[in-house]
Amino acid sequence: MPSGSSGRLAPIRLLQLTAFVSTIDRFAMPPMLIAIALDLDASLTSVVQAAGAYFLAYGLLQPVWGIVSDSIGLVRTMRLTLLCAGLAAVACSFAWSPLALGIARAAAGGFFGAAYPASLIYLGDTVPPDRRQQGITRLMVGVAIGTGSASVAGGLIAQLATWRLAFVLTGVSALVLAWMLRRLPPPEETRTHRNLAAPFLAVLQSRTAVFVLGLAFLEGAVLLGVLTLLPAAVEAAGATAAVAGAVTAVYGVAVFVFAGIVGRLSRRQHPARLIALGSVSALASCAVLTFSRSPVVALLVTLLLGLAWTAMHSSLQTWATEVLPSARAAVVSLFAGSLFTGSSLATVAVADLADAGDYRTVFLLAGIVAVPLGLLAVWGRARWHRPG
Repeated sequence: MPSGSSGRLAPIRLLQLTAFVSTIDRFAMPPMLIAIALDLDASLTSVVQAAGAYFLAYGLLQPVWGIVSDSIGLVRTMRLTLLCAGLAAVACSFAWSPLALGIARAAAGGFFGAAYPASLIYLGDTVPPDRRQQGITRLMVGVAIGTGSASVAGGLIAQLATWRLAFVLTGVSALVLAWMLRRLPPPEETRTHRNLAAPFLAVLQSRTAVFVLGLAFLEGAVLLGVLTLLPAAVEAAGATAAVAGAVTAVYGVAVFVFAGIVGRLSRRQHPARLIALGSVSALASCAVLTFSRSPVVALLVTLLLGLAWTAMHSSLQTWATEVLPSARAAVVSLFAGSLFTGSSLATVAVADLADAGDYRTVFLLAGIVAVPLGLLAVWGRARWHRPG
Protein backbone atom coordinates (compact mmCIF):
# COMPACT_ATOMS: atom_id res chain seq x y z
CA MET A 1 0.00 0.00 0.00
CA PRO A 2 1.32 3.48 -0.75
CA SER A 3 2.79 5.04 2.34
CA GLY A 4 1.77 8.41 3.65
CA SER A 5 4.22 11.26 3.29
CA SER A 6 5.49 13.26 6.23
CA GLY A 7 2.78 15.14 8.06
CA ARG A 8 0.01 13.18 6.38
CA LEU A 9 -2.15 10.32 7.57
CA ALA A 10 -1.12 6.97 6.09
CA PRO A 11 -3.59 5.52 3.56
CA ILE A 12 -4.72 2.79 5.98
CA ARG A 13 -5.60 5.46 8.56
CA LEU A 14 -7.66 7.38 6.02
CA LEU A 15 -9.40 4.16 5.04
CA GLN A 16 -10.08 3.40 8.70
CA LEU A 17 -11.59 6.87 9.09
CA THR A 18 -13.77 6.20 6.06
CA ALA A 19 -14.95 2.94 7.61
CA PHE A 20 -15.50 4.75 10.92
CA VAL A 21 -17.70 7.53 9.52
CA SER A 22 -19.78 5.29 7.25
CA THR A 23 -20.29 2.82 10.11
CA ILE A 24 -21.39 5.55 12.52
CA ASP A 25 -24.19 6.55 10.17
CA ARG A 26 -25.16 2.93 9.57
CA PHE A 27 -25.43 2.02 13.27
CA ALA A 28 -26.73 5.28 14.71
CA MET A 29 -30.36 4.44 13.87
CA PRO A 30 -30.92 0.98 15.48
CA PRO A 31 -30.68 2.26 19.12
CA MET A 32 -33.12 5.08 18.23
CA LEU A 33 -35.87 3.06 16.50
CA ILE A 34 -38.34 3.24 19.39
CA ALA A 35 -37.54 6.89 20.15
CA ILE A 36 -38.10 7.83 16.49
CA ALA A 37 -41.40 5.93 16.41
CA LEU A 38 -42.61 7.80 19.53
CA ASP A 39 -41.48 11.20 18.24
CA LEU A 40 -43.10 10.72 14.83
CA ASP A 41 -46.20 9.14 16.41
CA ALA A 42 -45.72 6.15 14.10
CA SER A 43 -45.62 2.38 14.42
CA LEU A 44 -42.33 0.61 15.03
CA THR A 45 -42.96 -1.35 11.81
CA SER A 46 -42.89 1.81 9.70
CA VAL A 47 -39.68 3.04 11.35
CA VAL A 48 -38.01 -0.37 10.95
CA GLN A 49 -38.95 -0.25 7.29
CA ALA A 50 -37.39 3.22 7.02
CA ALA A 51 -34.20 1.72 8.47
CA GLY A 52 -34.49 -1.11 5.95
CA ALA A 53 -34.66 1.45 3.12
CA TYR A 54 -31.13 2.54 4.07
CA PHE A 55 -29.73 -0.98 3.68
CA LEU A 56 -31.71 -1.64 0.51
CA ALA A 57 -30.36 1.48 -1.21
CA TYR A 58 -26.91 0.72 0.21
CA GLY A 59 -27.03 -2.68 -1.47
CA LEU A 60 -28.75 -1.88 -4.75
CA LEU A 61 -26.41 0.99 -5.67
CA GLN A 62 -23.22 -1.03 -5.19
CA PRO A 63 -22.93 -2.03 -8.87
CA VAL A 64 -23.29 1.64 -9.81
CA TRP A 65 -20.35 2.64 -7.62
CA GLY A 66 -18.30 -0.23 -9.05
CA ILE A 67 -18.80 1.21 -12.54
CA VAL A 68 -18.17 4.78 -11.38
CA SER A 69 -14.96 3.90 -9.52
CA ASP A 70 -13.53 2.18 -12.61
CA SER A 71 -14.48 5.21 -14.71
CA ILE A 72 -13.42 8.21 -12.59
CA GLY A 73 -11.16 6.58 -9.98
CA LEU A 74 -11.59 5.19 -6.48
CA VAL A 75 -10.58 8.26 -4.49
CA ARG A 76 -12.68 10.66 -6.53
CA THR A 77 -15.68 8.34 -6.18
CA MET A 78 -15.21 8.16 -2.40
CA ARG A 79 -15.01 11.93 -2.03
CA LEU A 80 -18.00 12.67 -4.26
CA THR A 81 -20.27 10.11 -2.63
CA LEU A 82 -19.28 11.14 0.90
CA LEU A 83 -20.17 14.72 0.05
CA CYS A 84 -23.64 13.67 -1.12
CA ALA A 85 -24.03 11.25 1.81
CA GLY A 86 -23.27 14.01 4.29
CA LEU A 87 -25.96 16.25 2.83
CA ALA A 88 -28.48 13.37 2.81
CA ALA A 89 -27.70 12.50 6.44
CA VAL A 90 -28.35 16.09 7.53
CA ALA A 91 -31.63 15.98 5.59
CA CYS A 92 -32.70 13.00 7.76
CA SER A 93 -32.83 15.30 10.77
CA PHE A 94 -35.66 17.28 9.14
CA ALA A 95 -37.91 14.24 8.47
CA TRP A 96 -41.51 14.75 9.62
CA SER A 97 -42.88 11.27 8.85
CA PRO A 98 -41.64 7.68 8.43
CA LEU A 99 -41.98 8.09 4.64
CA ALA A 100 -39.84 11.24 4.60
CA LEU A 101 -37.32 9.58 6.90
CA GLY A 102 -37.24 6.48 4.70
CA ILE A 103 -36.55 8.55 1.58
CA ALA A 104 -33.78 10.53 3.29
CA ARG A 105 -32.25 7.39 4.81
CA ALA A 106 -32.36 5.65 1.43
CA ALA A 107 -30.44 8.56 -0.11
CA ALA A 108 -27.88 8.49 2.70
CA GLY A 109 -27.48 4.72 2.44
CA GLY A 110 -27.11 4.86 -1.31
CA PHE A 111 -24.22 7.32 -1.14
CA PHE A 112 -22.58 5.97 2.04
CA GLY A 113 -22.62 2.60 0.30
CA ALA A 114 -19.63 3.59 -1.83
CA ALA A 115 -17.29 4.24 1.10
CA TYR A 116 -16.43 0.85 2.59
CA PRO A 117 -16.47 -1.21 -0.64
CA ALA A 118 -14.19 1.37 -2.27
CA SER A 119 -11.84 0.97 0.69
CA LEU A 120 -11.80 -2.80 0.13
CA ILE A 121 -11.09 -2.33 -3.57
CA TYR A 122 -8.27 0.07 -2.63
CA LEU A 123 -6.72 -2.61 -0.40
CA GLY A 124 -7.17 -5.18 -3.17
CA ASP A 125 -5.34 -2.92 -5.60
CA THR A 126 -2.48 -1.98 -3.26
CA VAL A 127 -1.87 -4.91 -0.87
CA PRO A 128 -0.42 -8.33 -1.92
CA PRO A 129 -2.82 -11.30 -1.52
CA ASP A 130 -0.81 -12.91 1.29
CA ARG A 131 -1.21 -9.78 3.46
CA ARG A 132 -4.66 -8.70 2.30
CA GLN A 133 -6.77 -10.26 5.06
CA GLN A 134 -4.56 -8.58 7.67
CA GLY A 135 -5.26 -5.25 5.95
CA ILE A 136 -8.98 -5.96 5.90
CA THR A 137 -8.99 -6.79 9.62
CA ARG A 138 -7.20 -3.49 10.25
CA LEU A 139 -9.95 -1.80 8.28
CA MET A 140 -12.41 -3.47 10.64
CA VAL A 141 -10.92 -1.46 13.48
CA GLY A 142 -12.60 1.60 11.98
CA VAL A 143 -15.84 -0.39 11.75
CA ALA A 144 -15.49 -1.47 15.38
CA ILE A 145 -14.91 2.02 16.75
CA GLY A 146 -17.70 3.40 14.58
CA THR A 147 -20.13 0.70 15.72
CA GLY A 148 -19.35 1.25 19.40
CA SER A 149 -19.50 5.03 19.12
CA ALA A 150 -22.77 4.99 17.18
CA SER A 151 -24.43 2.50 19.50
CA VAL A 152 -23.60 4.48 22.63
CA ALA A 153 -24.13 7.94 21.15
CA GLY A 154 -27.35 7.00 19.34
CA GLY A 155 -29.02 5.75 22.51
CA LEU A 156 -27.79 8.65 24.65
CA ILE A 157 -28.69 11.34 22.12
CA ALA A 158 -32.18 9.87 21.68
CA GLN A 159 -32.72 9.77 25.44
CA LEU A 160 -31.09 13.05 26.50
CA ALA A 161 -31.67 15.30 23.47
CA THR A 162 -33.27 14.34 20.15
CA TRP A 163 -32.60 11.62 17.59
CA ARG A 164 -32.37 14.32 14.92
CA LEU A 165 -29.06 15.54 16.32
CA ALA A 166 -27.42 12.18 15.61
CA PHE A 167 -27.97 12.53 11.87
CA VAL A 168 -26.61 16.07 11.88
CA LEU A 169 -23.40 14.82 13.49
CA THR A 170 -22.93 11.93 11.04
CA GLY A 171 -23.64 14.24 8.10
CA VAL A 172 -21.08 16.83 9.17
CA SER A 173 -18.51 14.06 9.78
CA ALA A 174 -18.98 12.81 6.21
CA LEU A 175 -18.49 16.30 4.80
CA VAL A 176 -15.25 16.73 6.77
CA LEU A 177 -13.99 13.31 5.62
CA ALA A 178 -14.73 14.14 1.97
CA TRP A 179 -12.32 17.08 2.36
CA MET A 180 -9.67 14.98 4.17
CA LEU A 181 -9.59 12.29 1.48
CA ARG A 182 -7.92 14.68 -0.94
CA ARG A 183 -4.71 13.40 0.72
CA LEU A 184 -5.38 9.74 -0.19
CA PRO A 185 -3.05 8.77 -3.07
CA PRO A 186 -4.85 7.00 -5.96
CA PRO A 187 -3.82 3.35 -6.46
CA GLU A 188 -1.54 2.65 -9.39
CA GLU A 189 -3.69 -0.23 -10.66
CA THR A 190 -6.47 0.75 -13.06
CA ARG A 191 -9.06 -1.31 -14.89
CA THR A 192 -10.39 -0.63 -18.35
CA HIS A 193 -13.28 -2.50 -19.96
CA ARG A 194 -14.63 -2.52 -23.46
CA ASN A 195 -18.04 -1.50 -22.10
CA LEU A 196 -19.73 -0.82 -18.76
CA ALA A 197 -21.41 -4.23 -18.63
CA ALA A 198 -18.23 -6.23 -19.31
CA PRO A 199 -17.02 -6.67 -15.68
CA PHE A 200 -20.51 -7.66 -14.48
CA LEU A 201 -20.89 -10.17 -17.30
CA ALA A 202 -17.54 -11.63 -16.23
CA VAL A 203 -18.85 -11.97 -12.67
CA LEU A 204 -22.03 -13.71 -13.82
CA GLN A 205 -19.96 -16.14 -15.88
CA SER A 206 -17.88 -17.11 -12.84
CA ARG A 207 -19.64 -19.76 -10.77
CA THR A 208 -17.33 -19.09 -7.84
CA ALA A 209 -18.05 -15.36 -7.89
CA VAL A 210 -21.81 -15.97 -7.98
CA PHE A 211 -21.43 -18.45 -5.12
CA VAL A 212 -19.58 -15.87 -3.00
CA LEU A 213 -22.28 -13.29 -3.71
CA GLY A 214 -24.94 -15.74 -2.54
CA LEU A 215 -23.02 -16.27 0.69
CA ALA A 216 -22.86 -12.51 1.19
CA PHE A 217 -26.65 -12.26 0.83
CA LEU A 218 -27.22 -14.92 3.51
CA GLU A 219 -24.58 -13.39 5.77
CA GLY A 220 -26.27 -9.99 5.57
CA ALA A 221 -29.61 -11.54 6.51
CA VAL A 222 -28.09 -13.22 9.56
CA LEU A 223 -25.36 -10.99 10.97
CA LEU A 224 -26.54 -7.52 9.97
CA GLY A 225 -30.20 -8.45 10.39
CA VAL A 226 -29.64 -9.60 13.97
CA LEU A 227 -27.47 -6.60 14.81
CA THR A 228 -30.03 -4.13 13.43
CA LEU A 229 -32.85 -5.45 15.62
CA LEU A 230 -30.81 -6.29 18.73
CA PRO A 231 -31.11 -2.82 20.38
CA ALA A 232 -34.89 -2.77 19.89
CA ALA A 233 -35.13 -6.33 21.26
CA VAL A 234 -33.16 -5.37 24.37
CA GLU A 235 -35.26 -2.25 24.84
CA ALA A 236 -38.45 -4.30 24.45
CA ALA A 237 -37.18 -6.51 27.27
CA GLY A 238 -37.33 -3.50 29.61
CA ALA A 239 -34.03 -1.65 29.11
CA THR A 240 -33.75 2.05 28.31
CA ALA A 241 -32.57 3.29 24.92
CA ALA A 242 -29.25 4.32 26.43
CA VAL A 243 -28.70 0.87 27.98
CA ALA A 244 -29.72 -0.88 24.75
CA GLY A 245 -27.28 1.27 22.81
CA ALA A 246 -24.50 0.69 25.34
CA VAL A 247 -25.02 -3.07 25.15
CA THR A 248 -24.72 -3.00 21.37
CA ALA A 249 -21.57 -0.88 21.71
CA VAL A 250 -19.86 -3.95 23.15
CA TYR A 251 -20.10 -5.34 19.62
CA GLY A 252 -17.73 -2.61 18.52
CA VAL A 253 -15.30 -3.51 21.30
CA ALA A 254 -15.55 -7.18 20.34
CA VAL A 255 -14.80 -6.44 16.67
CA PHE A 256 -11.85 -4.26 17.74
CA VAL A 257 -10.37 -7.06 19.89
CA PHE A 258 -11.13 -9.97 17.59
CA ALA A 259 -9.88 -8.11 14.51
CA GLY A 260 -6.33 -8.27 15.85
CA ILE A 261 -6.67 -11.91 16.84
CA VAL A 262 -8.17 -12.98 13.51
CA GLY A 263 -5.54 -10.96 11.65
CA ARG A 264 -2.81 -12.98 13.36
CA LEU A 265 -4.65 -16.28 12.87
CA SER A 266 -5.06 -15.57 9.15
CA ARG A 267 -1.29 -15.88 8.71
CA ARG A 268 -1.30 -19.58 9.62
CA GLN A 269 -4.91 -20.82 9.47
CA HIS A 270 -6.84 -21.65 6.32
CA PRO A 271 -9.74 -19.24 5.70
CA ALA A 272 -12.21 -22.15 5.80
CA ARG A 273 -11.34 -22.69 9.47
CA LEU A 274 -11.91 -19.03 10.24
CA ILE A 275 -15.25 -19.18 8.46
CA ALA A 276 -16.19 -22.25 10.52
CA LEU A 277 -15.32 -20.40 13.72
CA GLY A 278 -17.41 -17.42 12.68
CA SER A 279 -20.41 -19.47 11.56
CA VAL A 280 -20.52 -21.37 14.86
CA SER A 281 -20.41 -18.05 16.72
CA ALA A 282 -23.25 -16.66 14.59
CA LEU A 283 -25.41 -19.72 15.21
CA ALA A 284 -24.70 -19.59 18.95
CA SER A 285 -25.69 -15.90 19.14
CA CYS A 286 -29.05 -16.60 17.45
CA ALA A 287 -29.70 -19.61 19.69
CA VAL A 288 -29.05 -17.59 22.86
CA LEU A 289 -31.37 -14.78 21.74
CA THR A 290 -34.27 -17.18 21.28
CA PHE A 291 -34.24 -17.73 25.06
CA SER A 292 -33.49 -14.26 26.43
CA ARG A 293 -32.92 -10.67 25.31
CA SER A 294 -31.90 -9.22 28.67
CA PRO A 295 -28.97 -6.74 28.72
CA VAL A 296 -26.65 -9.31 30.33
CA VAL A 297 -27.47 -11.95 27.72
CA ALA A 298 -27.17 -9.34 24.95
CA LEU A 299 -23.62 -8.60 26.13
CA LEU A 300 -22.66 -12.22 25.48
CA VAL A 301 -24.42 -12.12 22.11
CA THR A 302 -22.53 -9.02 20.96
CA LEU A 303 -19.25 -10.77 21.76
CA LEU A 304 -20.33 -13.76 19.68
CA LEU A 305 -21.45 -11.50 16.82
CA GLY A 306 -18.14 -9.63 16.95
CA LEU A 307 -16.25 -12.90 16.60
CA ALA A 308 -18.57 -14.04 13.80
CA TRP A 309 -18.06 -10.80 11.89
CA THR A 310 -14.28 -10.69 12.14
CA ALA A 311 -13.70 -14.40 11.48
CA MET A 312 -16.31 -15.18 8.82
CA HIS A 313 -16.95 -11.83 7.20
CA SER A 314 -13.30 -10.80 6.82
CA SER A 315 -12.60 -14.20 5.20
CA LEU A 316 -15.48 -13.81 2.77
CA GLN A 317 -14.46 -10.23 1.99
CA THR A 318 -10.90 -11.32 1.27
CA TRP A 319 -12.25 -14.09 -0.96
CA ALA A 320 -14.29 -11.48 -2.88
CA THR A 321 -11.14 -9.44 -3.61
CA GLU A 322 -9.33 -12.53 -4.95
CA VAL A 323 -11.91 -14.50 -6.90
CA LEU A 324 -11.81 -12.38 -10.10
CA PRO A 325 -8.98 -9.78 -10.03
CA SER A 326 -9.75 -8.45 -13.53
CA ALA A 327 -13.23 -7.43 -12.32
CA ARG A 328 -12.39 -6.73 -8.68
CA ALA A 329 -14.44 -3.53 -8.43
CA ALA A 330 -17.49 -5.31 -9.81
CA VAL A 331 -17.13 -8.32 -7.51
CA VAL A 332 -16.55 -6.24 -4.36
CA SER A 333 -19.38 -3.84 -5.15
CA LEU A 334 -21.76 -6.72 -5.85
CA PHE A 335 -20.57 -8.44 -2.67
CA ALA A 336 -21.45 -5.39 -0.58
CA GLY A 337 -24.69 -5.03 -2.50
CA SER A 338 -25.64 -8.63 -1.79
CA LEU A 339 -24.72 -8.26 1.88
CA PHE A 340 -26.91 -5.23 2.51
CA THR A 341 -29.72 -6.35 0.25
CA GLY A 342 -29.90 -9.52 2.33
CA SER A 343 -29.92 -7.43 5.50
CA SER A 344 -32.61 -5.09 4.19
CA LEU A 345 -34.94 -7.81 2.94
CA ALA A 346 -34.55 -9.79 6.17
CA THR A 347 -35.26 -6.71 8.30
CA VAL A 348 -38.36 -5.78 6.31
CA ALA A 349 -39.56 -9.40 6.31
CA VAL A 350 -39.58 -9.61 10.13
CA ALA A 351 -40.72 -6.01 10.77
CA ASP A 352 -44.24 -7.14 11.78
CA LEU A 353 -42.80 -9.74 14.16
CA ALA A 354 -40.62 -7.03 15.74
CA ASP A 355 -43.59 -4.67 16.04
CA ALA A 356 -45.50 -7.44 17.84
CA GLY A 357 -42.54 -8.01 20.15
CA ASP A 358 -42.02 -11.59 18.91
CA TYR A 359 -38.24 -11.39 18.85
CA ARG A 360 -37.90 -15.04 19.75
CA THR A 361 -39.23 -16.03 16.34
CA VAL A 362 -37.08 -13.38 14.64
CA PHE A 363 -33.85 -14.78 16.04
CA LEU A 364 -34.98 -18.38 15.59
CA LEU A 365 -35.39 -17.70 11.87
CA ALA A 366 -31.94 -16.09 11.77
CA GLY A 367 -30.46 -19.19 13.40
CA ILE A 368 -32.11 -21.46 10.83
CA VAL A 369 -30.56 -19.44 7.99
CA ALA A 370 -27.16 -19.47 9.75
CA VAL A 371 -26.87 -23.27 9.36
CA PRO A 372 -26.73 -23.51 5.54
CA LEU A 373 -24.69 -20.29 5.45
CA GLY A 374 -21.94 -21.82 7.57
CA LEU A 375 -21.94 -25.21 5.87
CA LEU A 376 -21.84 -23.80 2.33
CA ALA A 377 -19.21 -21.15 3.15
CA VAL A 378 -16.82 -23.65 4.78
CA TRP A 379 -17.29 -26.20 2.01
CA GLY A 380 -16.82 -23.66 -0.78
CA ARG A 381 -13.75 -21.94 0.65
CA ALA A 382 -12.06 -25.25 1.47
CA ARG A 383 -12.37 -26.35 -2.18
CA TRP A 384 -11.31 -23.06 -3.80
CA HIS A 385 -7.70 -22.21 -4.68
CA ARG A 386 -6.39 -18.78 -5.66
CA PRO A 387 -5.66 -18.60 -9.42
CA GLY A 388 -1.97 -18.68 -10.19
